[in-house]
Amino acid sequence: MINFAQAQYLFLILLIPFFFVAYALLLYLRKKKIRKIGDPALVSLLMPSVSRSKGWWRVVMFSMAFFFFAIGMSRPQIGAKLKEHSTEGVEIMIALDVSNSMLAEDYSPDRLERAKLAISRLVDKLRDDRIGLIVFAGSSFVQLPITTDYVSAKMFLNSISTESVPIQGTAMGDAINTAIRSFSAQSEKSRAIIVITDGENHEDDPVAAAKQAFDMGIRVYTIGVGSPEGEPIPMNGELLKDKEGNIVVTRLDETVLKKVADAGGGVYVKAGNSEFGLNPIVDSIKKMDEEKFSSVVFEEFDEQYMYFFAIALLFFIIEMLVGERKSGRHLFN
Repeated sequence: MINFAQAQYLFLILLIPFFFVAYALLLYLRKKKIRKIGDPALVSLLMPSVSRSKGWWRVVMFSMAFFFFAIGMSRPQIGAKLKEHSTEGVEIMIALDVSNSMLAEDYSPDRLERAKLAISRLVDKLRDDRIGLIVFAGSSFVQLPITTDYVSAKMFLNSISTESVPIQGTAMGDAINTAIRSFSAQSEKSRAIIVITDGENHEDDPVAAAKQAFDMGIRVYTIGVGSPEGEPIPMNGELLKDKEGNIVVTRLDETVLKKVADAGGGVYVKAGNSEFGLNPIVDSIKKMDEEKFSSVVFEEFDEQYMYFFAIALLFFIIEMLVGERKSGRHLFN
């Protein structure tokens, strides 16, 4: 299999026909000047050593050199093979609350964006660990399956908003159950769930879900986002109000989050503006026994450009050695 790492340089080959056109035009202009001096046939007799064909041979040699040079510039590669790649690490599922209460601005710029920034910084520090994303409000779904593709993780993270889940609420238990089902088959012990939420308006039993996860060898950590005093929720340029016209204030429910963490064998951390709480939790998770993960990847291609450059150099040298005068051996005349 041949792969071209910089295939755009192959378009340089399209210039080769213009070399012949340019040389033909040069010969035409030269003959035109000779006609102004005298009879072309007579001028030719006065210069018997000048070869008519060597010029074309030089163009051919130069074109061949340019052809192989363009291929070399495109970096041809061969040798792609499937190879089993093994790494050691842990699997982390992050469940992020995207309910409307996460729009409260007791964090800068708001709870949700501050949480996304913390996750993004965490992803930048990961190496061989696997990470997955779950978003939840009144229901939950997997935003990103467990993976080591950190670039994709950040892309999916950027697309998260309060509109990612149409059903409002905070179904924390459902999010934990979704996370339990989302771990890979290779992972058995080094698994952890991090729930990021204000913990308000839970609609199921997150403590029971966390206990089930712990019984399966999965630790559940919680990060509380918000303040106990509460903050209003800005929406569409106004503050969110209930049916009676009162401004809705969202408060952090630390009691539930502590119970969930205790049942899941993890810890509860209250997020701060400077230290959100993810880093100490992940440091704790990494103290767990790392597992070996295997995946099938492509081996790196072997570069072949140097051979094409060598051939191009050879043709350039031949082009320079082909003079403009006839040789006694009649090789290029």
